[in-house]
Amino acid sequence: MKNSATQDAAQHAMLDKLKQVKIGFIPLPIYLVLLVGYIGITILDVVPEKDMLVSLGVMTVFAYLLEEVGAHIPVLKSLGGKVLVVTFLPAFLVYKNWLPTSTVKVVSSFMSNNNFLMFFITLLVVGSIASMNRVTLVKATSRILLILILCDIAGSLVGTGVGMLLGMTAYKAYFFIVAPIMAGGVGEGAMPLSIGYAAVMSGMSQDNIFGQILPCVMLGSLVAVLLSGVLKKIGEIRPALTGNGKLIDSDDEKLDNLKSSNKTVSIEKTLTAGVLAIAIYFLVVWLSSVLKSAVGIQLPAPVILLLVLMGAKMLGYIPKNIETGGASLYGFTVKGVTPSLLFGVGVAKTDWKELIAVFQNPAAILTIIATVFTIVITAFVVSKILGLYPVDTAIAVSCCSGQGGTGALAILAAGDRMTLMPFAQVAVRLGGAMTVTVAIFLMGILS
Repeated sequence: MKNSATQDAAQHAMLDKLKQVKIGFIPLPIYLVLLVGYIGITILDVVPEKDMLVSLGVMTVFAYLLEEVGAHIPVLKSLGGKVLVVTFLPAFLVYKNWLPTSTVKVVSSFMSNNNFLMFFITLLVVGSIASMNRVTLVKATSRILLILILCDIAGSLVGTGVGMLLGMTAYKAYFFIVAPIMAGGVGEGAMPLSIGYAAVMSGMSQDNIFGQILPCVMLGSLVAVLLSGVLKKIGEIRPALTGNGKLIDSDDEKLDNLKSSNKTVSIEKTLTAGVLAIAIYFLVVWLSSVLKSAVGIQLPAPVILLLVLMGAKMLGYIPKNIETGGASLYGFTVKGVTPSLLFGVGVAKTDWKELIAVFQNPAAILTIIATVFTIVITAFVVSKILGLYPVDTAIAVSCCSGQGGTGALAILAAGDRMTLMPFAQVAVRLGGAMTVTVAIFLMGILS
């Protein structure tokens, strides 16, 4: 009887330990139920392609498991390993056809047909800006714009110079490597850049140009992710250089709730902030349509979102009681949506074949690294002069060399600075627009 009781106690102790194990935030028993369900519908080939719950479930199965893997890889875990594994390993698995076809189809369909990335950006930007102090927002944004201009100039000069030292012409280095990196991603960067180039160049199609510059955009984003992890580590070693998610140390900054987890969460206030996000997105869709029909201008939705929300916040139109709701909305979005979205980006938006194509050209690799590194160093140094936290500012500004919204997501996640998404969007959209405009203008003069 005594041995039996001892065995029962040992079994209970083991079960208690297993219950405490988590995959991400998911308790192991619940994760195992999710995993068994996924395996069952995959083996029977009954995965519905247009089912939102199934899509989110599939993404959850992989995302948090891959995140755990990335968090336990020596050295890499300190350099944004979780993000790298969750984003780029799925792209490799798709390339090798090692993911079930049904999984690739359901995730790709969900990412393509539901505008999930815009959903994420809207919730995150609304949550973070609603929780931000007005004075701090004005001070930081004005300085970020100046830093962006300096980073564009420095990145262009150094990147082009390195390319020339490695045997390229200045024309090739700037227009086909440096400018695409700083153009603000794929949809709002590389695509309009390639269209503009094709309009002023003879003998090259837009598709051909786009195929040449896309790998540079993707590798530039990867370099920025790695540097974001390095910056995070610098902030841990030298705490005086980081605001841990804030750009500026201001006496007016009284809200530290974006990083806090021990404050009471009001469900009603969180839902109110969520409804605010939806309401502002409605306004964004309406304004986009009005601008297009009235003056023929097609502004990207994230740009309008930023302008509307920042304007509302700076003018004091966002009520104080939404601030705490915005903070909890932000926390939910980061913890509950980010890993799954990164996995979706890896499966549906990251072409491994395009990514590795640039590795066949060592000169291009070094030029890309030099360009992104210069942007980060410039932002780091100038931000210190302007009274901003260097680590956080450099991470936010480096998003201009990322893969658009998906790149900003990966860069900020690698640096654990998701609170900076509004400023990252400024870097991506406005910094990218400046680069695209200047590059097409210069090519028109030189062609």
